[in-house]
Amino acid sequence: MNYQSAPDGTVVDVDQPQSQQNMFQASSHPVALLFLILFKSGALAIYLLGNFFTDNFIILFVLCVIILAVDFWTVKNISGRLLVGLRWWNEVREDGTNEWIFESRDLSIPVNTSDSRIFWTVLYATPAVWSLLAIVAFFSLRFQWLLIVIISVLLSGANLIGYQRCDKDQKKRWNQLASGSSSTLVSGMMSGLMNNAITSGVVGRFFGRG
Repeated sequence: MNYQSAPDGTVVDVDQPQSQQNMFQASSHPVALLFLILFKSGALAIYLLGNFFTDNFIILFVLCVIILAVDFWTVKNISGRLLVGLRWWNEVREDGTNEWIFESRDLSIPVNTSDSRIFWTVLYATPAVWSLLAIVAFFSLRFQWLLIVIISVLLSGANLIGYQRCDKDQKKRWNQLASGSSSTLVSGMMSGLMNNAITSGVVGRFFGRG
């Protein structure tokens, strides 16, 4: 596929119309996109359909938690970095306080529109779906299953909050960079005009005796 950068910084495939592409053909990182969807749908499938294969709750619980943990780590460290150019993590300082650390792509590096749209849609939809399942489990008095749902909401919600903050931090730094560049450009233009004026003797004639 031949990708070109659009004026807004996104990436498009010029070899095939967007309407004829599926999300993996339009993606710059189809493998990362595949695992983003695979892990999340896998946890949901085990939660919803696991009883058709076994009545052992412990097995289903362990499988769900493992997949959810792998999904959390993958989204936080790989999927976000490849699909939207963002990465976050939280460190505990020596005094016990938490510090949020964010990484983001350089402004000159474009992001694939399809990847970005799917990533953010999945990121917001995941905790929403699990929250709905939590309500169903609560009113169905399936409290042992509610434990799985709570873990799912916490992990997916943590990624959502982390990427929201990372995205805001990225936009803030880009705005600061743009403002600094504009100020530098204006200062350079004014300095150039003054130097030209002095060189041409305009200022000397203006302030000199007539």
